[in-house]
Amino acid sequence: MTADRFRFGIEVLLDRRPRWLRTERVGLLCHPASVDQQLVHSSDRLRDAIGKQLVVLFGPQHGARGEKQDNMIESADYQDARLGVPVFSLYGKSREPTEEMLRGIDVLIVDLQDVGTRIYTFVSTMVACLTAAAKFRRRVVVLDRPNPIGGTQVEGTPLEAEFCSFVGAIPGLPMRHGMTIGELANLANERLQIGCELEVIAMTGWRRENYWDDLRLHWVAPSPNMPTLASALCYPGTVMFEGTNVSEGRGTTQPFELIGAPFIDASRLIARTHSYRLAGVHLRPVTFEPTFHKWAGKPCGGVQIHVLDRLTFEPFRTALVLLAAIHRLWPKDFAWKPPPYEYEHERMPIDLIAGCRDVRSHVSAGSPVNMLQQAADSEAGQSRIDRKKHLRYE
Repeated sequence: MTADRFRFGIEVLLDRRPRWLRTERVGLLCHPASVDQQLVHSSDRLRDAIGKQLVVLFGPQHGARGEKQDNMIESADYQDARLGVPVFSLYGKSREPTEEMLRGIDVLIVDLQDVGTRIYTFVSTMVACLTAAAKFRRRVVVLDRPNPIGGTQVEGTPLEAEFCSFVGAIPGLPMRHGMTIGELANLANERLQIGCELEVIAMTGWRRENYWDDLRLHWVAPSPNMPTLASALCYPGTVMFEGTNVSEGRGTTQPFELIGAPFIDASRLIARTHSYRLAGVHLRPVTFEPTFHKWAGKPCGGVQIHVLDRLTFEPFRTALVLLAAIHRLWPKDFAWKPPPYEYEHERMPIDLIAGCRDVRSHVSAGSPVNMLQQAADSEAGQSRIDRKKHLRYE
């Protein structure tokens, strides 16, 4: 790859000004992090470029403007007062665009910032858009964006087909997938045999080894509980605590960096992890009190995950060690969270998050963490091979 100046997909699109952009009616799927390098929102860039041809916006989980703080809080449709266009929620009465929503457009532009973890629901929303577009004969153009935690490291259990859900739409994808949202769009379109007329507008100047801060980009939280790059680095592991009664730090200023519960003794927990020689990370004992969500208003003992070397840090393995240690030390207090979870009312949340039953069964049985980790690494390695032809940046 040549040493091109970095450009987001939205910037490349507007630099090129393809003919269809001048003639066709456009819908835009976006959220707060859909911005260019000057922090101008893509809806504003498109409105300036094509005027009234931008006819509708779509919003994923947390809303097009990111106003919904917590998970599983739906958004309503509304009229955008500034742009004068309708905004349809794809996390409300419908999670897939309906024929009525798509009726006034020729092409749907998807400009969403992913964070490199399989369960992040923006990818599921994109897959739903590809499916609806194929059904109702609309084109989709995905504007690519960087994977903020790099495109080389792959880790964690791949998604088994029977556990596909709104927190995992592409079978075989490992927890930390190392792909961009544009690469994922091509992968999903082929693997799920969607048959959407799809175009991906690639970035320029991004290399697979680049993390977000390597590009000196401003961080805009793509969702309210992803406030920093540090949160995104821990997320492929600590998101598993969403499937338990242990807080993953929601309701604090450091979600996914903090994990804890009132019954946890931080010193005992950290001592239990020493034999695993976790690389690239320091676990610091903390006490925190969430203002909402699990254990709101109650002091929680736990740890803050400080990433010392992100090239050796393994977020999935680190969280798996912590999960197993908490279960072993406090078996009567620890619990798996029951349904419902993200529109699923039967299957266990941890199984949907992990993408398999193995995490829950191994932890519950007290099996050695390394046994599960080795199996996950082997399967993730196969996923690396399967994804190779969809990688656009070398």
